[in-house]
Amino acid sequence: MSGNLHERRLSGTLEDVRVPALISTTSIVTYPETARPDAKRSTKALECATRHAVDLDEVGQLQSKLLSVEKSQRMAEFFGCLGDANRLRIVSALADRELCVCEIAAAVEMSESAVSHQLRTLRGARLVGYRKQGRNVFYFLKDGHILNLYREVAEHLDEPQD
Repeated sequence: MSGNLHERRLSGTLEDVRVPALISTTSIVTYPETARPDAKRSTKALECATRHAVDLDEVGQLQSKLLSVEKSQRMAEFFGCLGDANRLRIVSALADRELCVCEIAAAVEMSESAVSHQLRTLRGARLVGYRKQGRNVFYFLKDGHILNLYREVAEHLDEPQD
């Protein structure tokens, strides 16, 4: 395993240790003098704002559960799409029921052209879908996940602040 070379002190002996790359080279990793050599888990103290013990095995397990860079980028784009107040108001209208562009425009007090532009962005993020009925196009939230996400965030914002 490649990593940064750090010094560790365990039971009074000094030896070199390879530390995973998740620890920056500016971190100082030391074993406490009171550490038992027979301990099953190794804890290391990092020089942070407050000194505390860190179990690198647990950190490694946590790393394996983290989002991949690709998925976190996709999620950031997804949430970025919801970072616009007008798009959120459109999602709010569609959370109630399926609507055509002119109904959405009237509800959110925007032009049909502006609503269509926002709907194009929401469709690109797979937040809304549409169906055609003759010459009319009706928009709806793509699936229950989107509706649940909208409701959960709205509920969270309605909770009293700490």
